[in-house]
Amino acid sequence: MGRQGSTSSRGKSAASAATGAGRPGAAVYRRRRLFAGGALLLALALLMGGLALGGAFGGGSEQASATDPAPSGTAAAPTSAAATPTPTPSVAPSCNQNLVTVSAATDKGAYGPDDKPLLTLKVTNGGTMPCEVNIGTSQMEFLVTSGADRIFSSRDCQSTSEDLIKTVAPGASETANFPWSQARSVEGCQPVSAKPGGGGAYYIFTAKLGSKASPKAVFQLN
Repeated sequence: MGRQGSTSSRGKSAASAATGAGRPGAAVYRRRRLFAGGALLLALALLMGGLALGGAFGGGSEQASATDPAPSGTAAAPTSAAATPTPTPSVAPSCNQNLVTVSAATDKGAYGPDDKPLLTLKVTNGGTMPCEVNIGTSQMEFLVTSGADRIFSSRDCQSTSEDLIKTVAPGASETANFPWSQARSVEGCQPVSAKPGGGGAYYIFTAKLGSKASPKAVFQLN
């Protein structure tokens, strides 16, 4: 009987030893709790860091968006081009009458009874700048005389009186021609039956432009 009790005690001790060997000790539990706590702290640190990093990137993206140029599909506002002023043509001044010369000429020195002497008035700009001169019928007169006898004037039967403004360069001239039929005329364009005398008589042609009169041009009617 004494042996059996001894054996039973040894069996309980062995079972207790076996049970103690299968469970971890208190030190192991403490290490596991410390490890779990450290992992939790690490996870929280990573989570907070991720939120901070995301906020930083979010702010940078907003700033870049604010400074981005307009989308390429958006048309730019048109700019109005400055109107180019149209150049105003320069107007030449009227010719100084002291610098204008008027001359008279005929196409021939002598004419037969059926010829029509061509009377020519020429106006010349004697100045150094271009200027305007009126060579219209309102200013011109072709006058033929013989001594004190007034033979013909282009104004006697002139139907219209018009202005004709010409710009004459320095030293240049403008001319006007009048074919004369060797007929007499009087003021008012009254009919005149008499004709200028022939037989080699000499006549004087004077060209007038406004208040300017030309030197005499002499020709002969046969």
